[in-house]
Amino acid sequence: MNGIRALLASSLLTLAALGAPLPVAAAAQPIHFADLNWESGSLITEILRTVVESGYGLPTDTLPGTTITLETALANNDIQVIGEEWAGRSPVWVKAEAEGKVVALGDTVKGATEGWWVPEYVIKGDPQRGIKPLAPELRSVTDLKRYKEVFKDPESPGKGRFLNSPIGWTSEIVNKQKLRAYGLEDSYVNFRSGSGAALDAEISSSIRRGKPILFYYWSPTPLLGRFKLVQLEEPPFDAQAWKTLTDADNPNPQPSRSLASKLSIGVSAPFQKQYPQLADFFAKVDLPIEPLNQALAQMSENHSAPREVARTFLKQHPDVWRAWVPKDVADKVAAAL
Repeated sequence: MNGIRALLASSLLTLAALGAPLPVAAAAQPIHFADLNWESGSLITEILRTVVESGYGLPTDTLPGTTITLETALANNDIQVIGEEWAGRSPVWVKAEAEGKVVALGDTVKGATEGWWVPEYVIKGDPQRGIKPLAPELRSVTDLKRYKEVFKDPESPGKGRFLNSPIGWTSEIVNKQKLRAYGLEDSYVNFRSGSGAALDAEISSSIRRGKPILFYYWSPTPLLGRFKLVQLEEPPFDAQAWKTLTDADNPNPQPSRSLASKLSIGVSAPFQKQYPQLADFFAKVDLPIEPLNQALAQMSENHSAPREVARTFLKQHPDVWRAWVPKDVADKVAAAL
């Protein structure tokens, strides 16, 4: 028996020395996932972790950080997986991808979007709630200058308030630059919430009270399915302008809508080489947006843990996730559920 163990250990060391991918069961260290601090990111992360742990028998954990620090950690292989990567948006990702350090796998959620939004009642009013239209001609970001009084910042008289992403998100940099590019820097306060949860709470509270609010948001999320919202028009996408918006230090950002959304699973290059089975699984992940939004809404309304909601999602939608993995892996996941 000891001879067999010694032979097995020697074989694994030889494989590692040759750079060959180790068998899945040979992994000793946990796979480090990014601990994403927004609802869809946290739910998708837990769906992936559940399949990896139950189906492939691999340990995982999560490490927290901002979008930029997590992308840097991925490039250095300090973490191995970002479950919801808006690939191609940040300079950190673009540079790491060009250097072959990170890879975007799959097209995980089709129909994702992002932009600047207002509640529908701000434009159309809501007779049932006794709300009159406050900005009836608001259609585009170019209209915002004349409506700054509608979105008045309580702490800065004479200015409106734009509710931005939390500091550390790539979108926070983009939105800050957009305020300058759209000529709104002197008209609106760039207000940053402390977290994704704080952003949600601020928006939901304002809408329930029928107050006007201007904010950045994205999909997939429960919020867009819960309230009637209007996305403001922005100038057509321009690749050169987009580079100026993602560069926090650019003094002359140019107007453009955001890069078309594509959600992928970001992995480090060493991870893809070491775990080809998992890379193949990640490349096949396809989450229909309606069931995903429903799961996110339940998670938000019930204050449920993402891990718990992930297990419920997998139980309720086997037809979705069984297509991502081989039958023997799927059967192990089902048995664990």
